[in-house]
Amino acid sequence: MVIVLLVAGALLMWGYSFANSTVHNQLAMQQVYFPTRAEIVSAPATSTEIPPVIRPYLLPYAGQEVLTGPQAETYANHFIAEHLSEMPYNGVYAKVSAAAMAAPKGSAAATKLSALETTVFQGTTLRAMLLEAYGFWVFGQIAFWAGIAAFIAAGLLAVLVGFGFWHARRTPADVELLEDSSPRVLAA
Repeated sequence: MVIVLLVAGALLMWGYSFANSTVHNQLAMQQVYFPTRAEIVSAPATSTEIPPVIRPYLLPYAGQEVLTGPQAETYANHFIAEHLSEMPYNGVYAKVSAAAMAAPKGSAAATKLSALETTVFQGTTLRAMLLEAYGFWVFGQIAFWAGIAAFIAAGLLAVLVGFGFWHARRTPADVELLEDSSPRVLAA
């Protein structure tokens, strides 16, 4: 069992390392950055770019590149989601797309809705990708703590096995360790 737990712990740590490095590498390729501290703090109270409601979420990551799961989750749920919610139809792609299809072809409304549809699609897609990265990061964290638990359990079992061998060496060979004390019935 000790060997099984050690192998499980090693595999879980590998899973943790794989998830974290993959999330980091994929996010690094996108080159997404939080606004700088100066941009966040100096934005007017009426700013639609950095509204006051999202500032507390952005400040801890001000100016940083989005490279970790928590950063991806914050950017997706507090920066992109806020901007989408301020758009027509609350930035819901299905609603914008339906309105764009319903607009008379070639009209100014159709052109405007088509551009909005593209923007909303890009925003919801980036948000979904960032939240997927966050999900994989969470799986990596679970693997990390499960690996730690497996190593601790392996260590405890190894100590218990050691005590078992130590006890077995101290016990005389003629002593029966598991003596059956149940009454015996003799067959007639």
